[in-house]
Amino acid sequence: MTAGLLEQATLVALLRTRPDKMTWPEITAEVVADGTSTQLWERTRPASLLPTPGEADPIEQAAADIAAWQQSELNFVTVLDADYPARLRGVHEAPPVLFARGELRPAEFGVSVVGSRKASEQGLRVAAAIAEELVRLDMTVVSGLAQGIDTAAHRAALARDGRTVAVIGTGIREYYPATNRRLQDEIAERGLLLSQFWPDAPPQKHTFLMRNATMSGYGIATIVVEAGETSGARAQARMAVGHGRPVILTDAVVMATQWARDLVERPGIHVACGLEDVVRIVGELRASLDAEAEDVRRILFA
Repeated sequence: MTAGLLEQATLVALLRTRPDKMTWPEITAEVVADGTSTQLWERTRPASLLPTPGEADPIEQAAADIAAWQQSELNFVTVLDADYPARLRGVHEAPPVLFARGELRPAEFGVSVVGSRKASEQGLRVAAAIAEELVRLDMTVVSGLAQGIDTAAHRAALARDGRTVAVIGTGIREYYPATNRRLQDEIAERGLLLSQFWPDAPPQKHTFLMRNATMSGYGIATIVVEAGETSGARAQARMAVGHGRPVILTDAVVMATQWARDLVERPGIHVACGLEDVVRIVGELRASLDAEAEDVRRILFA
C-alpha cells in the first residue's frame, strides 16, 4: 500500500469506526491539525490492540473500497490531498472526503447561484441571466442541482459553454431529483459533480444543509436569487456569513423575506438592484482576490 493510499484508507477507517465516539468534524479537525490521519489512528487504536477474529481490518477494507471506487471512475479525495478544493478546506464544515465525477480544479473561482425550488418565472430568468454573466466573467457557476433556481443556473452555464459545478446532497451514484438525471450526467461530463457522502447514500433532510455549507465554502461568494422564509438558500446565506464569504441578495429577496432584511446590515452582505449590480459586485470581488493573490506572489518571489 502506497503512503498516499494508506493516508486515505486510514481516514476512511476513522470516519467509519469513529474512535472514542468522535464526530466527523472532530476527526477532520485533528487530522488537518496533524497533517496526517495515521497519528490519530495510532493514538486512538493502539497497535497492541488485537483485531476481532473474523472481522476485516478497517484500513485494509477501506483501501479495497477506495480501489473499487476508482475502478468505477469515481475520483476520491480527502481533506489532506493536494487536489482537495483549497477554499473549502478553510471552513469549519469542510468535508473530510469528497467524491467527484468530472474535473477537479482546486483553486477555481466559483460563485454559488441558489434559490427556491418552486421559483417564479421571473426568478428563473434572473438565475439564468446571472449564470450567463458569470460565464462571461470566466467564473464557475456553483449550484445544488435542485429544481428551480439551481437547475436554471446550471442549464444556462452549460448553454453558454461555461463551467458549472453541482454539489449534491446525496451519494454520487444517486440521482435526486430524478427529473435532473440527464442534467446531472451532463454536468459530470462537462463540468464537475461533487458529493461529500458515501457513494450510495440516499437523500435526507440534513444532508442538503450539509451540502449548502460545502457550496458556501467552495466558492468565493453566494448569490441568492429568490428564496422563501424556510429555504435552504437562506441557510446557505447565513453559513456564508459565518465563513466570511460575501453574500449577494437580489432586491426581490430583500423585499419579500424577513430573513434577508435581517441580514442586510451584516458585514459582507450586498444587495443587488438588477443584473448590472450583480456583475459589478462579482467583478469587484474577483478583482480583490486577484490583487490579494498577486500580493502573495510578490512576497513569495521577492
